[in-house]
Amino acid sequence: MNKSAVDYMGFEIGPIRPPSEQTSLLLRVTRNCPWNKCKFCGLYKGQSFSVRKKEDVIRDLEMIRYSIDALEEMEECSDLEKGVIQNTLFEKLGRNNKRVYQIASNWYRAGMTSVFLQDGNTMVVKPDDMVEILLTLRSLFPTIQRITSYGRAHTIARISDCDSLRLSKAGLNRIHIGMETGSDEILKSVNKGVDKSTQIIAGQKVRATGIELSEYFMPGLGGREFSNSNALETADAINQINPNFIRIRTLAVTKKSELYKDYESGIFTRTNDVDMMKELYLFIESLNGISSMIKSDHILNLMTELEGKLPEDKEKMLSVISWFLELSEEDKMLFRIGRRGGMLKGIQDFDMASKKRIAEICVANKIDYRNVDQIVDEMMNRFI
Repeated sequence: MNKSAVDYMGFEIGPIRPPSEQTSLLLRVTRNCPWNKCKFCGLYKGQSFSVRKKEDVIRDLEMIRYSIDALEEMEECSDLEKGVIQNTLFEKLGRNNKRVYQIASNWYRAGMTSVFLQDGNTMVVKPDDMVEILLTLRSLFPTIQRITSYGRAHTIARISDCDSLRLSKAGLNRIHIGMETGSDEILKSVNKGVDKSTQIIAGQKVRATGIELSEYFMPGLGGREFSNSNALETADAINQINPNFIRIRTLAVTKKSELYKDYESGIFTRTNDVDMMKELYLFIESLNGISSMIKSDHILNLMTELEGKLPEDKEKMLSVISWFLELSEEDKMLFRIGRRGGMLKGIQDFDMASKKRIAEICVANKIDYRNVDQIVDEMMNRFI
């Protein structure tokens, strides 16, 4: 047995993925986040960053390939024959065999069309190694249509144009960048480790390669004082990039994050759903000259209907926000509790019957105007 096989510690999977990658194969290329200093994020705190060996990543892919081959072979077999094939596969996979088999089975049933490269910033991987991983993916699984990754703007801005094009040609189709905000003041206050100009350079670099780009906007990140700046400066940056997707990620201040400490000490003043919807209105209103698709595809977002293509759906999206802002104060509270509590999927569910049911829940749990912000914050934290 060669040394690389001995050193291989088994198939790995990271903690998160974008909601849009729910049917993707999750391939862990790096562990955790190389920056890991953003005040609003508590996900990787206390975890060290490392790049997995290229050989180990490829070994993961080979294990998935063995599993897919077995699944394809079992399609036309009897139950007895399926058991023999499965047992042989488990011996071949070794440690974590059932976990790998389940991951492969789920991906097989989903059609094996997309892959997401984990964890927080795989763009730090040496281009030569990343190209080999991408080519191996395409070779082992010809059905793949999309390979996606998170990428930090600071990292992407430093990649040469030549290497960016190599990654594109090797099959990297989409990059998710957490812009969060375009305001330099807010970026500095939350220790994002990047400025607005670098965000723009990175976004434009991705677009120039033909790789699809998702940029994330975080309403509420500027608190009350910088709400307008968060909307306007981010819109200005987005207008200069014209990403394929703008994804809304409503801020939730978790107790694990440094931002919660700033909140407790009075440095950061939190906004509520109403403030953030006003912020979103100003943001979308300020988007001009671009053809991006806006997506509200996260459980933390209040309005699931806030989606559409720019510029043609701009007014429709603004009308969705206006619908909420024009509700009575009582209905705003009921809608917020209904959405955060999982009782409403969207506007269409907010009828008289649902209002009555939510109102009864509010009374039973002593929820009113005085504590609704606190209750909503607690509900949102359960999803993180």
